[in-house]
Amino acid sequence: MDPSSPILLFDSGVGGLTVLAELRKLLPQAPVIYVADYAALPYGEKTEAQIAGRVPALLGRLVERYRPRLVTIACNTASTIALAAVREALDLPVVGTVPAIKPAAAMTKTGAIGLLGTAATIRQAYVDNLEREFAQDKVLLRHAAPDLVKAAEAKLRGEPVDPAVYERAADGLRGQPGGERIDTVVLACTHFPLLEEELGKALGPGVKFVDGAAGIARRIAYLTQGQSFERKGPDIAVFTGTNGDLEKLRPALASYGLDHIEHL
Repeated sequence: MDPSSPILLFDSGVGGLTVLAELRKLLPQAPVIYVADYAALPYGEKTEAQIAGRVPALLGRLVERYRPRLVTIACNTASTIALAAVREALDLPVVGTVPAIKPAAAMTKTGAIGLLGTAATIRQAYVDNLEREFAQDKVLLRHAAPDLVKAAEAKLRGEPVDPAVYERAADGLRGQPGGERIDTVVLACTHFPLLEEELGKALGPGVKFVDGAAGIARRIAYLTQGQSFERKGPDIAVFTGTNGDLEKLRPALASYGLDHIEHL
């Protein structure tokens, strides 16, 4: 393994930076290529067929270009729809992201769990299976909150966000039967941990949040144990398309160690 071979983190936007933050704690020397598929953002409003067709093909191009040692799909929507196809298409380790229902079920004291995700994620049979396996004796209340993706993107650009966005997400959970008992909320989109403080205020005291970022980082560290890392140049953020003001993102990207931007 070439020590300069990077770990590739892939998301529809900047949500995967939450995974990168956890990865830096475990593998600070690992070179990273971070890819945001802005040309197709947001994934949560796409059909299953669109995601299943786009993600494996795009990742194939990225692997050819950047020669990573491992690929991480740091996106719940893409993982729940296309993870199996990506693993079949690529001849290297692929780590996915799935809603953290298992740890949430272990954390809850009231037995009522909220799940915030994109519309595409919360309707997946993958989520049904996780609920059946790990939270069968719990109440799992799902709510699609696509505006939170836009809010997280805006926050990292330093743009103002209407607080009503967070109130609507909270009301979407609390307003369901049993919602008043929610004490644990699964953030089933990698964008959403960027908004944990705002969501905490909207949902009120006593609510704990859980996401998969730390677990993903541990999985990457496990799969790369014993490998050498050498960063020969700056870590790179790659964006497809021209959506969004990338200049406004530069300070946030630099805070995650991504000092160079490329376009695909």
